[in-house]
Amino acid sequence: MRSSSFPRRGLAAIGLAATAALTLAACSSDGGSDGGEGEPASFSVGISQLVQHPALDAATDGFKQAFADAGYVEGETVEFDEQNAQGEQANAVTIAQNFASSDLDLVLAVATPAAQAAAQAILDTPVLFTAVTDAVSAELVDSNEEPGSNITGTSDAAPMDEQFDLLLQLVPDAKKVGIVYSSGEVNSEVQVAAAEEVAAGLDLEIVTQTVTTANDLAQATEALGDVDAIYVPTDNMVVAGLASLVQVAETNQIPVIAAEAGTVESGAIATIGIDYTELGRQTGEMALRILEDGADPATMPVETASDFTYVVNPGAAERMGVEIPADILDQAETVE
Repeated sequence: MRSSSFPRRGLAAIGLAATAALTLAACSSDGGSDGGEGEPASFSVGISQLVQHPALDAATDGFKQAFADAGYVEGETVEFDEQNAQGEQANAVTIAQNFASSDLDLVLAVATPAAQAAAQAILDTPVLFTAVTDAVSAELVDSNEEPGSNITGTSDAAPMDEQFDLLLQLVPDAKKVGIVYSSGEVNSEVQVAAAEEVAAGLDLEIVTQTVTTANDLAQATEALGDVDAIYVPTDNMVVAGLASLVQVAETNQIPVIAAEAGTVESGAIATIGIDYTELGRQTGEMALRILEDGADPATMPVETASDFTYVVNPGAAERMGVEIPADILDQAETVE
């Protein structure tokens, strides 16, 4: 049962069940705005992205690319209503409410807060999420195997064991690892808990600071104190304002290891992480199964990434006083 913080179903679910079934059934290969016999179906898709930064932008692009790969032409056989909440939960709620009253065939929510807003407001249109670490903890689904309602999607859970092994290859003497994260993101809380579990097995101490706005990032990074490295999770607020964290790290010669490739491109040293373009494409393929084949989100398991990218930024390493071992350089993609 969902907690009272997200009263999405309740008594309203009973009255909406028949409507939801009809809506989902309409998303079959004959659904959408069918132009008539012999003409291809067309679909209208709403996209709610929490904030603009490389990882989420890539996820959205990958989602749209899946439609292009399937032969859909934007503006002709598929319309995307793209909205960005600019990092504000109130904006995400407004976008979700507007989508709920629009004539859409499907909604994509990019990042956990956007997905939570969509799950709260949209009851009778299929909803997919991406860039969500733990959909169960975020109260988006009943379980990853059986989501249970009109929402499912893809998880960006990172290979944290491998990431911390990489951290120790780059900073062999590390004892304390700092993490700055947004106190308002369930996604980030889950990652910090996972990092603490992995670190305990490696005899590492995790030191944390939380932020409520991007303006707090520099001060929070300074407040980490005498840490040997900084790990940046897939926290939307931190990644969007990464320049402030990187500036403090470079000034204090603290290596920064990331959870995803976009953060490395923006100034972290390295990652073994999610390819968000491919994750978005994977989500788009799920959307096509719903729209074309009539698949039911309630029984579509949450999917995880199948491929990870190994990326290093030698320039960032030099600025942070780290020499990347030759064997890592030989294996990884390099950011110039």
